[in-house]
Amino acid sequence: MRHSDYLIIGSGIAGLSLSIKLAEKYPEKKITVVTKTSEEESNTRYAQGGIAVVLDMVTDSFDKHIEDTLRAGGGLSDPEVVKMVVQEAPNRLKEMIEWGAAFDTNPSGKLDLGKEGGHSEKRIVHHKDITGYEMAQALIQRNDELKNVTVYEHFFAVELITEHHLPHREYDKNNINCYGAYVFNRKTLEVEIFEADYSILATGGIGQVYQYTTNPKVATGDGIAMAYRAKAQVQDLEFVQFHPTALYEPRKSPAFLISEAVRGFGAHLVHSDGERFVFKYDERGELASRDIVARAIDAEMKIKGVEHVFLDCTHLDKEEFLKHFPNIYEKCLSTGIDLFKDYIPVVPAAHYVAGGIKVDLNGQTTINRLYASGEVSRTGLHGANRLASNSLLEALVYSHHIFLDIVNRDMRTDFPEIPEWNDDGMVYQRELALINHSRHELRQLMSNYVAIVRSDIRLERALKRLKLIWEETEELYEKSKLSVPLCELRNLVGVAYLMIKQSKAQKSNAGGFYNIDLDSDV
Repeated sequence: MRHSDYLIIGSGIAGLSLSIKLAEKYPEKKITVVTKTSEEESNTRYAQGGIAVVLDMVTDSFDKHIEDTLRAGGGLSDPEVVKMVVQEAPNRLKEMIEWGAAFDTNPSGKLDLGKEGGHSEKRIVHHKDITGYEMAQALIQRNDELKNVTVYEHFFAVELITEHHLPHREYDKNNINCYGAYVFNRKTLEVEIFEADYSILATGGIGQVYQYTTNPKVATGDGIAMAYRAKAQVQDLEFVQFHPTALYEPRKSPAFLISEAVRGFGAHLVHSDGERFVFKYDERGELASRDIVARAIDAEMKIKGVEHVFLDCTHLDKEEFLKHFPNIYEKCLSTGIDLFKDYIPVVPAAHYVAGGIKVDLNGQTTINRLYASGEVSRTGLHGANRLASNSLLEALVYSHHIFLDIVNRDMRTDFPEIPEWNDDGMVYQRELALINHSRHELRQLMSNYVAIVRSDIRLERALKRLKLIWEETEELYEKSKLSVPLCELRNLVGVAYLMIKQSKAQKSNAGGFYNIDLDSDV
């Protein structure tokens, strides 16, 4: 058994910004971070665009950012949450700079502000086209300097420890407590108990449930699935944001993202003949919110019978483009595309889920002493669709609120006797083919039936087909010793089930959810 005061599961911006604050506030206490691969691998490092912060109070304002966020959210965002996050943005940015993150500046020395889809003003703070990577590196370096933070790499959280794991103990189903987690040590192949006074899920998103996604391979919905099995409330998983412009490379996963900021810089979405088409769907054209642009591309691909559309950058200023997007230019060049001469083939890809584990303003889940921050959580900020570059901001703000809430509580936990993980009689699976086949089948199912455009019959078919995958996966899980592929498959199946069920329950189209049977014009 390993005991710590605070257990953080996940090493992205949500988890590491919180561990820094807890470690600096309580140098005498022990903070544990577990991450299933390396500390560097998280959704954060792949965020290209930036972080949305109102800094220019002459042309911009908090009210404008709030209005843009509410509009993108399809009327389903929580106004109180939106106001809180937007107004706290400058302070959270200041902390990131103090922790060592460097952001691009203009010739006058002020932060260079970009513009992205759905934003009415320039307010995107960025580091070239690798903002997430820059922020992640700063957080990792600062964490490594703190002596009371221990990072366990290649440790996979399997289950949250609650009263469900305590034999013969009566408890109130509406008053469940979290005592830590069972964690699989990928080196020893043993399951260890990580006991903690407070546990925080910061495990990222669910992109790998789809065949085509910008999310890294670690984004398998682990935190959401664990929380759901522990009886936490999970909400709004039907609202999945598909990024409109992923580089079209068949069978490549994760897909390389062509940042929203490129369209903000002036790039056009076109067909092979150079015809622009997004204005047919929204007066803002390429700078409409992501759900609108993604659906426009999806519709045009079906009308034209093509597998992708194009992003036209040929008219843009080369020197300025290379200054802002060197990584995108080099990536395109490596695939034989000179974006100043050639169109970039792009296609929508699963990018972000607006829902997740339901939390309050303090990041507290419906389970005692369990918090969630970042994409794993459902805060109410995004509503039905996330406004570009609000996600890094949300993670910083909510991790700060979790920190404040823990400081205000600062209660010790009366730990029960936690049983060891029991895998007696179980065997190691020698054939990964079964797991890989089921995972491939699941991703195809979700991409075909529960993607940008859905329908009642597609959702019904998805649920029927998923039932068989679930039965086969549970049967395998019940008789097998743990492995990461098996646990990831089980989590993906659980998340897929919630996405389908919540899609079936959604009775109106909004943001990232679109069911053709709910469209009065069809």
